[in-house]
Amino acid sequence: MKEAIMMDNPEKLLNLLSEDARLTTAQLAAMTGATEDEVVSAVRAFEKNNTILGYKTIVDWDKTAREFVTALIEVKITPQKGMGFDEIARQIYSHHQVESVYLMSGGFDLTVIINGRSMREVARFVSEQLAPMENVLSTGTHFILKRYKDHGVEFDPSDKDKREVMMSW
Repeated sequence: MKEAIMMDNPEKLLNLLSEDARLTTAQLAAMTGATEDEVVSAVRAFEKNNTILGYKTIVDWDKTAREFVTALIEVKITPQKGMGFDEIARQIYSHHQVESVYLMSGGFDLTVIINGRSMREVARFVSEQLAPMENVLSTGTHFILKRYKDHGVEFDPSDKDKREVMMSW
């Protein structure tokens, strides 16, 4: 019975997993009121039907030796007849540099998030791969300078501004 209740209201289990995918089945069972077997069965069903698409660790790369930049690229496109934005989005996200692609409302159509080893590498991707695409009308590239919060996780919440206040008389 509890499995049916969990499947009728999957948001509780999915919310818990989206907040911390490291929770054990025992912890999830205790938090949802289900048995461990019901949790395992529900998670397998969510993975099978692509409700759960993957598990990801959020890393503060600034605390490592890895050097790279992240850019958000605004893209204006002409939708393809009969396909809308989907086929163009597929063509864009097929590039290995592309982290995410979102359809947007407002002044542009897609937001493309990419990672590169340098600003030059990102610029090369935009100028050689993205901008020349047949249906791309224009692009606007913005580089992330510092992450404060990403996917609900604060980056260095205890790292306060250490600049001194300068008084001007």
